[in-house]
Amino acid sequence: MVGFLRSSSLADSTVLVTAFRDGLRETGFVEGQNVAIEYRYGDNQIDQLPILVADLIKRSPAMIVGNTPSALAAKAATTTIPIVFAAGGDPVVLGLVTSLNRPGGNVTGVTFLAGVLGAKRLELLRQLVPNATAIGVLVNPNNQDTEAERRDVHAAAQAIGQQLIMRDVSSDVTSRWPLQPSGRLTGPVRCSFAAVRVLKTRTGRRVGCTVCAAR
Repeated sequence: MVGFLRSSSLADSTVLVTAFRDGLRETGFVEGQNVAIEYRYGDNQIDQLPILVADLIKRSPAMIVGNTPSALAAKAATTTIPIVFAAGGDPVVLGLVTSLNRPGGNVTGVTFLAGVLGAKRLELLRQLVPNATAIGVLVNPNNQDTEAERRDVHAAAQAIGQQLIMRDVSSDVTSRWPLQPSGRLTGPVRCSFAAVRVLKTRTGRRVGCTVCAAR
């Protein structure tokens, strides 16, 4: 049995669940035939993850697969069950592993290093809208990768004299920053992946960063 643990909700994880099942199938493991999967979702309540991890551990899974918050919770709870993470930031900085080439312990995984690409995305936005006087940044405060990305984007903006308007977004975009803000933004709004998922939930349809654009 494999434990699949996410800090987000089931609705936000549908595509990832499908990809996970497809990946297992490609290696010869088919759910319901030769492998069982126990799914647990934190619904963006980080404090619930230790409870979910404890429940999975009682079932003696062969491994636990999760995102950064889930993997950290699992790492804190067991040193024997293998933990596989998919992280957007640097797993060493996040405390998941001791090094990239020698992870050590019972934790391993993959990283997309998305959290350190904030400065590059800001650069691309400046190329698309060179006359932008203000660029909005939506970040998820519940994501461990956020602080590193926030620092990188802020430093990059200061270096080129770009004004930023940063807003935290977790589960309710409209309460924290209306999609039609009262203050005019002359540049596009830059969305982190987590923020895009929130907007998708609120609007009920798939969105990209262009949905966040405000002028």
